[in-house]
Amino acid sequence: MYGIDICNSKNRHITIGTNKEKKFSLDIYQMSTHDPLEELLNEFREGQFGTSLTSKQKLSLLKMLRKNRPEFTIGEKPSDVERPYPPMLRRPAYPESLESRKEIEKHINEMLEMDVIRKIGHNEIVEITTPVIITWNDGKSRFCGNFKALNNYTKADR
Repeated sequence: MYGIDICNSKNRHITIGTNKEKKFSLDIYQMSTHDPLEELLNEFREGQFGTSLTSKQKLSLLKMLRKNRPEFTIGEKPSDVERPYPPMLRRPAYPESLESRKEIEKHINEMLEMDVIRKIGHNEIVEITTPVIITWNDGKSRFCGNFKALNNYTKADR
């Protein structure tokens, strides 16, 4: 037959039976509630999400990001491309007219203000794209990145 003695002191100890030398400590654990949204938000804590998203939309977006995580660049290494980049990716920018350069600067400044892109440091090298302006017949223009060299270098998903 076993008996349990509890010492009420700073630390609670339990003894079983008559052996007072062998003591067991008693810890109390509280189960935390499992909130999938909080768990996913913690996983993607560096991301910024629009305030107009509902909790359900945010959860759906975070689940999609988690499911497709290998497809996104994490850290300093782009997916499936090892640095230093091969010579075929290290190309100078295409020469642009003065008008095109002004338009490129305008688009870059817009994206900087919206926090879509950031300026890179002097030690960061991005050699895989060239900014290009596509001008439509109606006078409007569209800012694009020319990834032709990168697309030729990487394997197709098909």
